[in-house]
This record gives sequence, C-alpha cells and structure tokens, in this order.
Amino acid sequence: MRAKARQRSISFGKAAVAVIMLAALGFALALGHARSASAQAVRPPANAVTPAEMGQGPRDVDIGRYKATWGQVRRGVVGNVEIPDKREAVLVQATGQVWRGLHTGPVVRWSGYGLVAIVVVLAVYYLWHGSIKIEHGRSGRLIERFTALDRFAHWLAASTFIVLALTGLNMLFGRLLFLKGPGVISIGANFSGGQDFYAALTHWGKVAHDYASWGFIVGLILMFVLWVGENLPTRSDLVWLAKAGGLFSRGVHLPAPKINAGQKMLFWGVIIFGGSLAYSGLCLLFPFQILPWSYTFKALNLLGLGLPTDLLPVQEMQLTQLWHGIVAICVIAALIAHTYIGTIGMEGAFEAMGTGMVDENWARQHHAQWAEEVEREAAEGAKGGHAQPAE
Repeated sequence: MRAKARQRSISFGKAAVAVIMLAALGFALALGHARSASAQAVRPPANAVTPAEMGQGPRDVDIGRYKATWGQVRRGVVGNVEIPDKREAVLVQATGQVWRGLHTGPVVRWSGYGLVAIVVVLAVYYLWHGSIKIEHGRSGRLIERFTALDRFAHWLAASTFIVLALTGLNMLFGRLLFLKGPGVISIGANFSGGQDFYAALTHWGKVAHDYASWGFIVGLILMFVLWVGENLPTRSDLVWLAKAGGLFSRGVHLPAPKINAGQKMLFWGVIIFGGSLAYSGLCLLFPFQILPWSYTFKALNLLGLGLPTDLLPVQEMQLTQLWHGIVAICVIAALIAHTYIGTIGMEGAFEAMGTGMVDENWARQHHAQWAEEVEREAAEGAKGGHAQPAE
C-alpha cells in the first residue's frame, strides 16, 4: 500500500514539473511575441537613421543626418505625444540654453560695464564741478523737510535695498571672483578656502536676500503712500528739465517746489521699477506659483508685437530671472547717482534725511518755491498768535 502511494506521489511530482516547464515555455513565447508586436507598433520616423543604414561600424553612420536630427532636437523641435499635456512633446527645452547663454554672458558683461560707467561718470562730474555748496553759507535757521515717518520709510527701503543689492551682485558676479573656470581670472580661487567662502557667502546671502525683500516691499509701499501727492508733475517741472536743473551750470538755481522734477523722476522710477523688482522677486521666491509672462505678452500683442503666449512654466521662470536681474542693475545704477547727490555731491542734502531739518539758505537755493511757502505759512501762523520759537 505504501509502495503504491509513493509511486503515485512520484508520478504527480513529474507531472507538476512538466506543467511548470510548459507554462514557462508558453510565457517565454508570449513575451517574445509581445516584444515583436511592440517593436512593430513603435516605428521610427521616416527620416530616422536605422541600424540597417548604419551598417556594421560607426564609420557607416550618416553624420549629416545625425547632426540634423539632434540639431532640431536641441532647438526645441516639437514631436507627438498621446498624454493630455501636449507641451511635453518638446524633448529638449531649447530656451534653457538661450537663458543660460544670456545670464552668464551679455547680462553679466553689460551689467558690469553699466555699473563701472555710472561710477566713472560721477567721478568725472565731481572732478569738473565739485560739490554743490550753499552759496550764501549756512544761516543757522532750520526748516523741517521730512518728518520722522518720512525718514523711517526712506531708510527702511534704503537699508533693505543695500542688502538686496550686495547679495544680488554676489549672485551675479561672485563666481567670477571665487570660482576658477576656463579662461576666467579668479581672485578668490587663488587662496585656500576661497570656494568654501563663496559657498557660505552665497548661501547666507540668499537667506538675507529673501528676508530683506519683505522690508523693501513695506518701505516701497510707505513711500508711495506718503509722497505720491508731492510727486505729481507740474508745469514748473518742464522748466527745470529744460535746463537740467542747473546741474551743468555754475551759479544757476532754478525755482522748484519741495520736490523738483529730478526727484520726481527718481520717485516714479523707484516706485515703478522697484515695484517690478518686488513682483518678479515674489515670482522667484514662490517658483511656478506666479507666472506673469503669458498674460503680459497677450497684453503686448494688442500692439501687434506677435510675442509667444503658450510658455512653459520653466520658460516663465527664465524670463522672470532675466528681467529681475536687468531691472535690478538699472535701479542700482540710479540709486548710486542718488547716493552721490545726497552725500558728497551737494552740501546739506544728507541732513534732509539724516535729521529731517535743512538750513534755510539751502532751501532757498534749491527749493525756492517751497521755502517761500514755508515762510508764508510761518508768517501767517505768527499773525494768528501761533508763532513757533526759533531753532
């Protein structure tokens, strides 16, 4: 009985092994058929280089067709996809190469030229004209020009922008100083730890850049709210602009209100381009969340410009980064000139934002209309019995 049971067990085991082998053979045949069908379903383009055309060795490859094919791919040729997002039909996002070329080439080069040029122009002007002095000397009588709130708004925006400018310039030019590359003269790479220093500087600079941006935005809003009424254009601004404010003539001082035409131009430049910096900075701070360029190009196309509007998110970020950097350089250059005229370029100018008070003779020389208005209000107050004690 036991022998028969053992014999049946052996026979069953052999049958099971045979079934398993047959199943494995069937699976292999099915897999081979599926691969063959898949290979037939996915056909290369009509102009593709096939193995038969390539021959047995690399010398048989049609180099011209090979270069043409990959040249089209690198330029962003659009293929065909079955997925809903048709933009994925672009194998290589070619504008990334354009962005990199602009960012590391012309933007860096011309930004450097521009900043050096503004410093040279101001230095030449200072050597030729010197500091603008108070012609009749200080009177000793002071007039309040800016309130404490005015000065707070100014220095909030100014101090945070200095942080933003220095850290941003490091991101743009720092690698030229600390990272050594082919054909690049690097200062920092010549001493031990230069690259580590650049890495730490850029990391913490990026952190400071992100946080300082919020202070700059608040300062920008405050300045707009406080000063927009005083910076509206008037007819007297045309006279001031026609004679360039007397900057190129000695002893010429054009009558102006509290804010002259040059200061109004600076104000609106800071508000418009500073606002653009803030907005593009938010786009970079929250990547792929704010995509402004498709809508901007649609609006500009109303002028018949024919700009592309179906942009990839990464293309939006590339355009935003280029715009942010270029506008930042322009604002930095303008504020270098503003800093010059507010410090060594004009006697008594720094006191306006330093203490809020300016000398009466300074006010009469540079803002005669405003000085007359202040004196008239003071006289009217004195007649009404509200005379203020002299400074």
